[in-house]
Amino acid sequence: MYLKKYLMTIAAALCMLPLSAINPQNSKMKELNVKKVSVANIPVESVPALLDEEKVAFQPVNTVNWAAFPYAPSVEFRIAHTEDAILLHFKVREASVRAVAGHDNGPVWEDACVEFFSVPAGDGVYYNMECNCAGTLLIGAGAGRGNRQHAPQEVLDKVQRWASLGREAFDERVGECAWEVALVIPYSAFFLHDITSLDGKTLRANFYKCGDKLQTPHFLSWNPIGLEKPNFHCPEFFRHPAFRVVVEQKVTQPALTTITVFLKLPIRRPSRGE
Repeated sequence: MYLKKYLMTIAAALCMLPLSAINPQNSKMKELNVKKVSVANIPVESVPALLDEEKVAFQPVNTVNWAAFPYAPSVEFRIAHTEDAILLHFKVREASVRAVAGHDNGPVWEDACVEFFSVPAGDGVYYNMECNCAGTLLIGAGAGRGNRQHAPQEVLDKVQRWASLGREAFDERVGECAWEVALVIPYSAFFLHDITSLDGKTLRANFYKCGDKLQTPHFLSWNPIGLEKPNFHCPEFFRHPAFRVVVEQKVTQPALTTITVFLKLPIRRPSRGE
């Protein structure tokens, strides 16, 4: 009897631990070279084809950090930058989709949602850019989880969005579904900073997939997270320099910006008021 209770207690404790604590190989840092492409005023619907042409590879968002949320849909992203914008393309295949948030800066994390968190400067302010499967967007900024400042609508309107499922809101659709979103994020979207170029810049970042109110909630990250509970908003884990400058050997080659994301970047808590 006592042995059974002991084993049940241990099992419950393991479910609360991050998988990186149980599985040390999950704690490896990933690094990503972000290619600069020479294109101006690209329409967002052309981003996937452009990134194909530029041979920009997809990166998997497949780290399951918490045993209590084991579901792992197929998620991948790729990223590039231009003179004035970040180009971001996500592809997802999952068991259900939802796009209930009908306006920008709403609770898109409750829907089928992909996310890009980054620190563009050295002042500790980080941005959360979150997009549901219908292209509805949330952008927040601040030094911590509390008192986030949402981007004004005029800033959000400058972010081009393309969604393979269309731009209209809809209730949850149960059944396997593949979907994509592409974003052209002008540097003005970092609305608390004056970012005019990413050439030679260093950033800290991570990429996520969540769906807090889907039939199977999940919280995936590109790089692993060493927290006990899902939570993206923990800037104390954005400690180390994460982007490095990659100096090209040939002047004819496009400039690269390097993203290095450290493993203990936080993932979002299911219940959160943005």
